[in-house]
Amino acid sequence: MDCQFSADGETIIMNLQHWADALNSHWGITADLRRLDGEYDLNFIATDTEGTGYILKAMRPGCEAWLVEMQVQAFQHIATRSPDLPCPRVIPAADGAAMLSLPDAEGAARLCWVLECLPGKCYANTAPKTLSLIHEVGAVLGGAGKALADFQHPGLQRDFKWDLMRAGWVGSEIDSIAEPARQSLIREIDTEFAKLEPVLATLPKQAIHNDANDYNIMVTGELTAPRRVSGLIDLGDICAAPRVCDLAIAAAYIVLDHADPEAALAALVAGYHSAYPLTPQEVDLVYPLLRMRLAVSVVNSTLMAAENPDDPYVTISQAPAWRFLEGVDIHPGLLSARLRAACDMPVVDGADRVMQWIESERGNFANLMGEDLSDAPMGSLSVENSTWPQNPFHMPLAEAARVGEEFEDGGKIWLGYYHEPRLIYAEPAFRKGPYKASNRRTVHLAVDAFAPAGTPMFAPLAGEVFVVENRTGHLDYGGVIILRHVTPAGDPFYTLYGHLNPECCTRLKVGDQIEQGAAFCRLGDASMNGGWAPHVHFQLALTTQGIEADWPGVGDPDEMYLWRAVCPNPAALLNLPDDKCRYEPTSKEAIQQGRKDHFGGNLSLTYADPVMLVRGWKHHLFDEWGRPYLDAYNNVPHVGHAHPRIQAIAADQLKRMNSNTRYLHPAQTAFADKILSKLPDHLEVCFFVNSGSEANELALRLARAHTGAKGMVTPDHGYHGNTTGAIDVSAYKFNAKGGIGKSDWVELVEVADDYRGSYRRDDPNRAQKFADLVDPAIAALQQRGQGIAGFIAETFPSVGGQIIPPKGYLPAVYDKIRAAGGICIADEVQTGLGRLGEYYFGFEHQGASPDIVVMGKPIGNGHPIGVLVTTRAIADSFAKGPEFFSTFGGSTLSCRMGKEVLDIVDDEALQQNARMMGAELITGLTALQDKHASIGDVRGMGLFLGVELITEDGSEATQICSYVKNRMRDHRILIGSEGPKDNILKIRPPLTIDSEGVEMILAALDSILSEVSQS
Repeated sequence: MDCQFSADGETIIMNLQHWADALNSHWGITADLRRLDGEYDLNFIATDTEGTGYILKAMRPGCEAWLVEMQVQAFQHIATRSPDLPCPRVIPAADGAAMLSLPDAEGAARLCWVLECLPGKCYANTAPKTLSLIHEVGAVLGGAGKALADFQHPGLQRDFKWDLMRAGWVGSEIDSIAEPARQSLIREIDTEFAKLEPVLATLPKQAIHNDANDYNIMVTGELTAPRRVSGLIDLGDICAAPRVCDLAIAAAYIVLDHADPEAALAALVAGYHSAYPLTPQEVDLVYPLLRMRLAVSVVNSTLMAAENPDDPYVTISQAPAWRFLEGVDIHPGLLSARLRAACDMPVVDGADRVMQWIESERGNFANLMGEDLSDAPMGSLSVENSTWPQNPFHMPLAEAARVGEEFEDGGKIWLGYYHEPRLIYAEPAFRKGPYKASNRRTVHLAVDAFAPAGTPMFAPLAGEVFVVENRTGHLDYGGVIILRHVTPAGDPFYTLYGHLNPECCTRLKVGDQIEQGAAFCRLGDASMNGGWAPHVHFQLALTTQGIEADWPGVGDPDEMYLWRAVCPNPAALLNLPDDKCRYEPTSKEAIQQGRKDHFGGNLSLTYADPVMLVRGWKHHLFDEWGRPYLDAYNNVPHVGHAHPRIQAIAADQLKRMNSNTRYLHPAQTAFADKILSKLPDHLEVCFFVNSGSEANELALRLARAHTGAKGMVTPDHGYHGNTTGAIDVSAYKFNAKGGIGKSDWVELVEVADDYRGSYRRDDPNRAQKFADLVDPAIAALQQRGQGIAGFIAETFPSVGGQIIPPKGYLPAVYDKIRAAGGICIADEVQTGLGRLGEYYFGFEHQGASPDIVVMGKPIGNGHPIGVLVTTRAIADSFAKGPEFFSTFGGSTLSCRMGKEVLDIVDDEALQQNARMMGAELITGLTALQDKHASIGDVRGMGLFLGVELITEDGSEATQICSYVKNRMRDHRILIGSEGPKDNILKIRPPLTIDSEGVEMILAALDSILSEVSQS
């Protein structure tokens, strides 16, 4: 097979068969060959009959033997020193030689050698590029560096443009860049590099890979399989240099277009350090060397573009580097602290000595509050233990001024924890992204001391005023002082005092000396301290690089490795033990283990990495660290999590009494009236129970009591609850693994799915055809003498895959069931109460008139309640039997809760919101369907939506769905999956969801499906 390849403007004619014959003749390998990209050399992937892969490398004519020899020996050295590293092994020829000189198809001699082909694909084409994967990249690179530490070869001292030690050559070529701003940027980087060259010259040199770019790192793992580094390849640029150059070169590629380049850098450096420990000096060099590598890259590509003006790739390849250099604002000092913290090093030189000195002086510092705080109580404002604020996305001044009032005790001092995740930092300034569910800073980096306004503060130790100012912003510090201190050994550190009376700004100035024990400020009240209840925010910092005067008082929980190191627990300066002041959230791992120990194994958990949720508000939930999640799944909080009106109703009724339907109470009839106002007139009798399961169980009893028959018809893959009777009519459960199978009094009919079912959307008669499938089911029950008690179905099948049956399906089914003597039960647990937007109940869309309507969990908004509504005739038939009673069904509390939910839907126009937000979602999802081949169908109505995911051949994409669901959780979006093959994304949020939430869902899904296309 002949093909052509263009390189350096010349066309090279190559014959694959020629090289296949050479591989067979000299290495004894019979294989099919495929050409790989290469700038100068010929590279082939060869796959033998058993599927084993090899890389045949035919070097460019004239390639010097020492270059190949050096690479071969380096790979062999790595294999000897670190056999577990994922680096390719050299395959010797049949005569034992590592390389051979062979003629190409045109007779030119080429040095040839063979390597094993490692599995996976290059890092550049891998998604997602998770921090754990990047950490592993660092560890593999560090392992290779360690293995090469004693490798020697004369060729390592090569002189070429990609040796970062010689990167100063770009200075003479800066004029090649046309844009003045870019010229200036490269000149700045070059000047900075020149200052580092003497430092680099003092570092030991060793053999380094020197080109661990995103095409020289191989990765395995697709979809739900973990991503792992499977190969570090191509030693063509190997040279001798300080090992930090190797790390900086890899870092230059890792950060490009990464959503969080600082976190990516920290993961890479920490990974390298775990395998080949770095020094603090080397860590500090990573970022400036990274920038210099990118400068070399853009200058080189600019020069190449001038030589090859018709090659657009040359300039396109510059774009990510320029995006980083021009668009990413990173403070070098704070980044060095981050990288050091990631490696468990002191964040600045001397930080460890500062902490040792502070520890040695614990107990000798002046009392900040003028008294011993050993017995001062701790008050928790944590996500778990506190309900401040009511709305975790907005803290009104009136609420802030009362924070912690439950801990007040006659003016006595109480303390707030260090390291405590709190939701009181509610305003957009604490977010780190565009959405409410983006990362946010929640973890307190100080100790608070709450006391009456005007309480004086005494300096724990002598210091110099570093900052004094009045920050008047909403919920800012008010009066704030930062003192600079120096240990006897000369190491500086800082303390901050916030929420002060701003009179300190007139009494003090920068540079003033404060003596130990001196009263130097007072607590402000809410009108002057940023709006908070009177307290001091007391914080310690070991460096101010990158934060200067604007210290973060709280940190992102995912960055606490950094902030705990920069701003450690200040308890010692208060003469207190660390444990007293440090908060630790409940361990998710401990809770998960307790669950395993005390609960059944079939109590499932969502997500590969479960989430522990402790607070909620509207359509958001919060974990134990205060991380927010957009809830696009839970339909139980119908009107939103923690609705104030629901809270108030529950508290009010529990202050009064809570009893059952054996006694009269106006709440019961008021609830019934409200429900009946939403239903057709023929439905006039209510039964109140504890759950949708109990309501469906009761529906079966009513059907049998009214008809005298037992048999039930129900769609395949339906779900109606977890009681014995409800499971008997729930194919989703009884046909599942370990299920009991279908009872003989149940007949199943196909779900009316016009996307994947027997009749599709191009069939105008599909509704009737699906309905006709009921006929044989009725006949089977009649033949067995069981008769037809009724038909029960989720009006829109949810576990079946968020199915919207074709219009006319249910009326046709109901006609057949009634003609056979049965009654028709509409299970509206999932679809009722306005969720569908255009319709209050699903049966309205169908134009159907059920005999029984069942409602469940959403009607209680989290309170256990179920409702069944039926006709008077059916109720009368049931009344001929034993007394019906449900201990808590219809309790005064439940009735008030249920009515309030229905009132809120009306008062807050939530049905209209479901219609509008559902329309936005469907429009956006349909656009994504046009973009991503893995979306087979978008269906639904209002906020009852399904996205069917498919494989290339159109079959159910179960693995893709699992991957997307878990990745949506990584994006802080909770979403479900359903369908017989679990390949349908279920979007079913509380009715409060807004346009921002819709936008977040669509943006995340778009990004994740793009990852799927790369898998």
